[in-house]
Amino acid sequence: LNRDPEARAYISHTAALPEREGASPAGGGMTTLSPVEKVYAAILDGSRGEIEDLIAQALSRGASPQEIVDEGMIPGIGEVGARYEKKVYFLPQLIASAEAMKKGFEHLEPLLRKDGKSAGRRGTVLLATVQGDIHDIGKNIVSLMMKNNGFEVIDLGKDVPCGEIVQAALRSRPDLIGLSALMTTTMVRMKEVVTLAREQGVVCPVLVGGAVVTKAYAESIGAHYARDGVEAVKAARALIGEEAAIS
Repeated sequence: LNRDPEARAYISHTAALPEREGASPAGGGMTTLSPVEKVYAAILDGSRGEIEDLIAQALSRGASPQEIVDEGMIPGIGEVGARYEKKVYFLPQLIASAEAMKKGFEHLEPLLRKDGKSAGRRGTVLLATVQGDIHDIGKNIVSLMMKNNGFEVIDLGKDVPCGEIVQAALRSRPDLIGLSALMTTTMVRMKEVVTLAREQGVVCPVLVGGAVVTKAYAESIGAHYARDGVEAVKAARALIGEEAAIS
């Protein structure tokens, strides 16, 4: 009904409730935090309007761009995911935090590139949410974390047909294909992508994930599995390293 845009009133209300396990009041104790800790807190709170100013403050106080990402932003989004799994946080908080993370990383990316920590040093990852699925929050988080960890990311977006994914793989020759699906009705598209990719001669590993995806399903279609963005980065490092060792 658009009575509470982005659930701001709801989030403000629940943040003021007595503290629950694993949660802390939004913005609590900000004045006592270090500049990098304030960035962490802003990710937890989904403070999209403040994240760039807080990053600028951290930089002016001597924090490096990589330090802000590694010690503030990635731990922050990891904690958001943990709270979401515990049902301490809900979808509005998850979206707000993901968008704050994205905005903050876009602000830092030129500085990371200048420092020589730009994408493309570890390999290329092709990402897509499969056809019929319009949910890409998880994929976007994976994309951000992959970029920060030195991968070049080609993000095809959401609701991408199988043929488009395979054609993009043939053009760009990625080291890894990452597929996301949130629903059981769209999860089956992952198998179609893997099958078509192999038929067309795409030999790179395929990494799958999403709310309904399991390790058993991934193995059944000849793919690898990652539960979240942190696992996806670890899996990408291992898989691309294995491929490099083989070649």
